[in-house]
Amino acid sequence: MEQTRLLLAILLTFLVFVAWEFFFAPRPELPTPEEKRAQQTAPQEKGAETPTPTVEAPVPAPAAPSIPAAAPLKGRQIDVETPFFKIAIDENQGLFKRLTLKNFKETVGADTALKSLILGDAVNNNMRFGVRGNSVPGLESAVYALQGGREKSIKIQDKAETVNLGWTSTNGIEIMKSFTFYPDSYLIDLAVRVSNRGAGPFKDRVTMSVSRAMGENQSRVVFEGPSGFVDNKLAEVAVGDIEDEGDTEGLIEWVGIVDRYFMSALIPAEAVQGRMQISSGASNTVTNTLELGEVDIPVGQSQTFAFKAFYGPKNTNQLRSYGYNLVKAINFGWFDFLAKPALWFMNMIYGVIPNYGMAIILLTVMTKIILWPLGNKSYKSMTEMKRMQPLMTEIREKYKDDKKKMNEEMMGLYRTYKINPMGGCLPMLVQLPVFLALYNMLYGAIELRHAPFFGWINDLSTPDRLFNFGFSIPFMEPPYGIPVLTVIMGATMFLQQKMSPPPGDPAQAKIMLFLPLIFTFIFINFPAGLVLYWLVNNVLSIAQQYYIQKKYA
Repeated sequence: MEQTRLLLAILLTFLVFVAWEFFFAPRPELPTPEEKRAQQTAPQEKGAETPTPTVEAPVPAPAAPSIPAAAPLKGRQIDVETPFFKIAIDENQGLFKRLTLKNFKETVGADTALKSLILGDAVNNNMRFGVRGNSVPGLESAVYALQGGREKSIKIQDKAETVNLGWTSTNGIEIMKSFTFYPDSYLIDLAVRVSNRGAGPFKDRVTMSVSRAMGENQSRVVFEGPSGFVDNKLAEVAVGDIEDEGDTEGLIEWVGIVDRYFMSALIPAEAVQGRMQISSGASNTVTNTLELGEVDIPVGQSQTFAFKAFYGPKNTNQLRSYGYNLVKAINFGWFDFLAKPALWFMNMIYGVIPNYGMAIILLTVMTKIILWPLGNKSYKSMTEMKRMQPLMTEIREKYKDDKKKMNEEMMGLYRTYKINPMGGCLPMLVQLPVFLALYNMLYGAIELRHAPFFGWINDLSTPDRLFNFGFSIPFMEPPYGIPVLTVIMGATMFLQQKMSPPPGDPAQAKIMLFLPLIFTFIFINFPAGLVLYWLVNNVLSIAQQYYIQKKYA
């Protein structure tokens, strides 16, 4: 097969890839409306000691019914603020009802709202403690009481503080939930002490849950949805597959829910044998539940279940510092093993030059230097093929009615001049995994979220727009303006095409003529960081191709 046909196949394959992202990637989510505040009716408080976290090794248990719906609000709201987030804890069920990250905003701009990971009554399973049987009557409507005479508004600045919430069932099962917040961490300690003050033994399977409201569409570039680290590997369940793949048993290190940039996770203090159970509800809410094995607490005794909760950014260095294999939640797909070093190098550049746009440019230059020998082989072969075009055109004209003879003559021409018709494409094929790894990394790296470059490009994670026209443009995501980087990128693709040997087939020539226009059309909604990478790579490729053509002219 001629070199141009293989090149066309590679380009069309990539075209299918990016077209899929264009038509099926999620649109920006609109800000969620503020939830209504709970009615202020405070129950009687009483003192209690902070439990000492201990965990017994549970055993696997069979499947069980889903978590019951939240009861009507009866308790107070307790507001906790740390340097990292603001949290509203509801005494009803002792749940996190609202959580906003103080260091992140929903959109670019000084006056925009803080990023919310929990907001709204639909997300009612964050830090929910439950049992699978009927051992604790009334648990589904429990109203926990704030212990120790504490104020309902707590600000944590220079030392860790613990918030205790207690409740006792009608059959004497006392549950104490203790949240410990730190001034320097996204991790929250949670100890749940179950004390048997009743007349009979407590025997049941206990659960703890996290919940998120997902967007209507999930990204096809990076995974979004419920996940966990089970049996030393990452377990991910697509939102559309929850009904069929919702349960995973094994040694669990954490369960959680991730999106493009953020993560909510529940972590047992030590890896436990148990089950990750995933369910979906109204308003695109997804719940990930950690179910432990059956426990047996005799009368007069207690047992404490220790966890950590994480609500924060998917930042590689931060997650790695916390341990528990949380960093495994950052997954850039098939070529993750190439994307992770690229992310590390980009962050290293940013440490010297604090501009992620410049970091992307230098990362692209470094990648081009590494792949320079492969590029040389490709462009040398393309140059030789371009020189052979007159002879190839003559053969096509002479044997246009005899395809077999035409192919024989072409092969003879290649042998005579020692040209490999695949020589221009094979090096490009080897480079394709690197391109895809960088594509996924630049799309999913939280470092680029709201990161400015220069001028009008104030967010490398969203499409670049110069001006705002104030009216909609078909196939363009808002805001509606001039996609400057994308237009320049399309121009460089057109120049590259002009420098390459023209296809001999007129039908192929027409298709190749429209490829730069098609790619420009597709890239108008891609993140500016990704378009910047592609643009710089094109410019470097043009320079390299020009050098090789002059050298072997």
